[in-house]
Amino acid sequence: MRILTVCLGNICRSPAAEAAIRAAAAEEGLKVEVDSAGTGRYHIGDGPNPRSIAAGAEVGLDVRGRARQVRLEDFDEFDVIVAMDHANYEDLRRLAPSKHARDKIHLFRDFDPASPGQEVPDPYYGTEEDYRAMVTVILPAARGLVDKLKGWDI
Repeated sequence: MRILTVCLGNICRSPAAEAAIRAAAAEEGLKVEVDSAGTGRYHIGDGPNPRSIAAGAEVGLDVRGRARQVRLEDFDEFDVIVAMDHANYEDLRRLAPSKHARDKIHLFRDFDPASPGQEVPDPYYGTEEDYRAMVTVILPAARGLVDKLKGWDI
């Protein structure tokens, strides 16, 4: 099972979501590969935002990686693609080369039964507290995704 998390720049939300999914899957003994990417090119090659790393570490997440942009090959290489917000969801749907590829795309918080249709707030211009709030909404979505994966036949 391969999962791709996607936000705009791939330095705040998607690396944190990647770490949260990896941790939730490990707790369940589920074998998954998780990566993250951005729809924009702004931070290619950069590591995660230090505030994202710190907010994740506060709850035991290992936020890491190097920013990259979504590639067409991602639609073939990943089984599930989750967008952090509506704009990135729509961008991914426009980039998807086929209906099969579009069917892999989901809004991340749709996997949290308490917040379907809601976005992971972008903390980029915010404070440390905004990064903590981001992690707070990412955790239940990651758990919900992992719970859903246990029932999917991919």
